[in-house]
Amino acid sequence: MHISHLLTAALAAGISTASPIEKRQLKVTDVLVLNYALTLEFLERKFYREGLANYTREEFIDAGFEDPFYSNLKVIAYDEETHVDFLTKAIIAAGATPVKEATYAFGVTDAKSFVALSSVLEGVGVSAYLGAAASIMEKAYLTAAGTILTVEARHSAYIRSQLGEQPFPAPFDTPLGFNEVFSLAAGFIKSFAPGDAPLPFKAFPPLMLSCSQFPYVAGSSSVTFTNAAKMYPAQSGCPIYAAFFSGLEPYIIPVKTVGHDYVIEKLPAGISGQTYVVLTKDPAKATDDTIIAGPAILEVYRPTNYTMMPDMTCPGMSAGGY
Repeated sequence: MHISHLLTAALAAGISTASPIEKRQLKVTDVLVLNYALTLEFLERKFYREGLANYTREEFIDAGFEDPFYSNLKVIAYDEETHVDFLTKAIIAAGATPVKEATYAFGVTDAKSFVALSSVLEGVGVSAYLGAAASIMEKAYLTAAGTILTVEARHSAYIRSQLGEQPFPAPFDTPLGFNEVFSLAAGFIKSFAPGDAPLPFKAFPPLMLSCSQFPYVAGSSSVTFTNAAKMYPAQSGCPIYAAFFSGLEPYIIPVKTVGHDYVIEKLPAGISGQTYVVLTKDPAKATDDTIIAGPAILEVYRPTNYTMMPDMTCPGMSAGGY
């Protein structure tokens, strides 16, 4: 099953704000941002530890990832270990208590699905650091977060290239707000460490996409949100919209009800790469107060970004699709 179904199955604006998804009022401190980042780095560290323990170099080669991919995967794992150590020490140095590692379940079944999910997680990591940047007050912390962000972006570009995807699909990466990232991460968190104070973020209800092709094509592909009309019905006189986030600007378009599903007949032409989508009640913006469900993730192909058309079939994974 495609990796975005893996994400959704696991889940039960503007330039000036550094996130196209506006945040509700929340008292955000530098320590909170550091613990938020540490939570995500713990997730990535555990993911790579498990992947390297569960799959051999030969299994990655058999899945189509030739040398030196396995060695480079070890370097990425080392980077995530280092990020965890750095953030933990920074929080302690600030006189605060760092969060502990949670218990995770990733749902990958083989080397190929591991690499596909690696690409998604690295992309979410980039979006998380970008979205949090505007909330960091201390310049030293902002610089440190920036140095981690650029490394995560290189991880993302490398993994994408190994999957045959465009390593740099858009001129701008996509910042996401705290609740949107937490909604994506929560699908992999089975439980938090005993005694840890909960982070003050909320997970939105899941949004399931029916994978009709991979990747989707900007400006032409249709998208179906499976059972969304049944789960999140529109109220009389209040239509539902899909807000797509790719780069710095949101693309918000109305959905069409088809049976129990919501359908977008044609994707916006301006989106590209790892794209996030939520359902919202507002035709002009997606805020924490107007988001109904999501985010879900699509991999979107924009023909002008490629010299040749990629494979248009959904990857044969065991647990899902975009």
